[in-house]
Amino acid sequence: MKYLIFDSGPLINFSMNGLLYLLERLHEKFKGEFLITKEVKQEIIDNPKNIKRFELGALRLENLFKKKVIKHADIDKKEVDELRVIRDNLMQTANSTFRIKGKTLHLIDKGEAAAMALSIIMKKKTNFHVPLVVDERTTRMLCENPENLKKLLGEKLHSSIETNRKNYSDFKDFKIIRSTEIAYVAFKKGLVELKDPKTLEAVLYGLKFNGCSISENEIREMIMM
Repeated sequence: MKYLIFDSGPLINFSMNGLLYLLERLHEKFKGEFLITKEVKQEIIDNPKNIKRFELGALRLENLFKKKVIKHADIDKKEVDELRVIRDNLMQTANSTFRIKGKTLHLIDKGEAAAMALSIIMKKKTNFHVPLVVDERTTRMLCENPENLKKLLGEKLHSSIETNRKNYSDFKDFKIIRSTEIAYVAFKKGLVELKDPKTLEAVLYGLKFNGCSISENEIREMIMM
């Protein structure tokens, strides 16, 4: 069985761009499971259902959940308890990796940490790395290139950053996929409804402007592929 673990950002991004149908079609082709944690469900369905501004998006995502296109992982109570411990440890580690003027910098929240923890749990069950679908730049850079993240934070905050480099190893094995990569695969498989020549470009920019961390150079490269 194959798995993808979704953070809240990409799911909200697909919803805002009217692209949730792509997840349904990809789910059929994928022959695996699209997993979310309880923390992510709270972020994308349970909490926003009570806010008029976000209720429609929450209902769309709840429909996806009811169809089991996205679902909770089949893990037992012992694994749930382990997930919570791993989640809290990852949060503590991530949020103590960088310091500025003696104060730690907050990098990830409970939802992102829970998705990471589930990836670790599922790897133990399957002996395979289970990719995370994450759009947020900080989380992705923490996993893929923490030194670049340090540089970016220093430039953004106009200050030198103190680093606990020992923490890097806790995040080096996560494989990150963005919503744009998911959409690109869907486009190449002919699953996108629009057939205009500029559809791929429009989809990628739509995802970029609604929260996916991707550069214009990367978009151009994907269009040329």
